[in-house]
Amino acid sequence: MSNSMKKIDPRALGKVAVLMGGRSSEREVSLMSGQGVLDALRAQGVDAHAFDPAEQELGALKAQGFARCFIALHGRFGEDGTVQGALELLGIPYTGSGVMASSMAMDKIMTKRIWRFEGLPTPDWRMVASPEATTAALAALGAPMIVKPARDGSSMGLTKVTDASQCAAAYALAAKYDDEVLCEQFIAGEETTCAVLGEGAAAAALPVIRIVAPDGNYDYQNKYFTDVTQYHCPSGLPADEEARIQQIVEKAFRTLGCRGWGRADVMIRQSDRQPFLLEINTSPGMTSHSLVPMAARARGMSYEQLCLTILASASLDSTSSEERAA
Repeated sequence: MSNSMKKIDPRALGKVAVLMGGRSSEREVSLMSGQGVLDALRAQGVDAHAFDPAEQELGALKAQGFARCFIALHGRFGEDGTVQGALELLGIPYTGSGVMASSMAMDKIMTKRIWRFEGLPTPDWRMVASPEATTAALAALGAPMIVKPARDGSSMGLTKVTDASQCAAAYALAAKYDDEVLCEQFIAGEETTCAVLGEGAAAAALPVIRIVAPDGNYDYQNKYFTDVTQYHCPSGLPADEEARIQQIVEKAFRTLGCRGWGRADVMIRQSDRQPFLLEINTSPGMTSHSLVPMAARARGMSYEQLCLTILASASLDSTSSEERAA
């Protein structure tokens, strides 16, 4: 954490593109995140400019002389390794995880396979390709069950299924967003999220946030456009429970090879207080409702400091970890 709080000279960061908007289903939220980041960076003297990949070709970044990019894109074509790969080819350092880590983290099924292999706790699941397979998954996993796209975020296309009669509609909704659909065992208990800043051994978790949504429904609307969801930071969890979640999230972050920053969602099973990793976001939201800024504030870091710290960590896959840490 000490590296993330060191003095940063905004002028030394050069001309910066804040990538926002894009073509994913999360475009609206990305525009809000990007505007917040843009304003924060400019307020600190960074030569920052908005750049929407849906409106300009990425090659224009090179032509316009950008020295680094802050990726405030969410979902497909922004958080899945595609933009990261393009920036690698252009040789422009960018914030967040590299090509492979971004791609794996975006794919919830691949993420769960890796976590399970590494002995990290994650709910049981099935990948399905039809309504009939969704019904079979419900029989195997039990009710309730979560049905969601394998490669989308912000709870888009998600359904909590309690009865077999709901399976066909739940599958159809998820399949609108992705041809790979994930059926996941529902964990009844408390919902939390935990952010990480840094890379490798220096990656450190921020304070855990406990989320209390109306009727447990932490959906797209309640995430970004209402004020009825409660966020507790400090979490109010026992200290040993919070420490365990932070330890699991740091390992989950490192296991996927993530860097820079990220945020993992964790359910605590009510029956035995066992934490379960749901997914990890490598380009989390930075809106007024977003959770990484909230956790950073609890650690004594302002929104502006957080944005500057993340920007200063921008790098390329081809850059060694020692160079990135310098």
